[in-house]
Amino acid sequence: MTLSVGTKAPGFSLPGNGGATLSLSDFGDKNVVLYFYPKDDTPGCTTEAKDFTALADAFTAANTIVIGLSKDTAKKHDKFIDKHGLSVLLASDEEGATLEDYGVWVEKNMYGRKYMGIQRATFLIDAAGVVQEIWPKVKVKGHAEAVLKRAQSL
Repeated sequence: MTLSVGTKAPGFSLPGNGGATLSLSDFGDKNVVLYFYPKDDTPGCTTEAKDFTALADAFTAANTIVIGLSKDTAKKHDKFIDKHGLSVLLASDEEGATLEDYGVWVEKNMYGRKYMGIQRATFLIDAAGVVQEIWPKVKVKGHAEAVLKRAQSL
């Protein structure tokens, strides 16, 4: 993890679901939960997206936008949203620049095989663009609730 609490969050402008372009600067008057996840439509990633969706109204009440980010294409994001009735915004970083900027493109090891992939991590960024909280190596169960609680404290 290369970022720390209190530092300015790296900006980005990426293709999003529904043909939108998502830029951190577009949400200047709101807090942003930026969560990085490995792949659309896999069990953990689906659960995480559904958990954030279930709390969408509470995040809105806390003046907070939730954006999920992976290397999947925007078109794949649209299918993922439609299939599971998701309300979170999803951004596509096929090139991986934003993943690198946030330090979540890391070497992984599964069954002795090393490969590069996305470390599941979440960043809470305030309306001034400053990182207020980082959850590295996220465990999905209970995570969205913990993020909401912290967002409500801003």
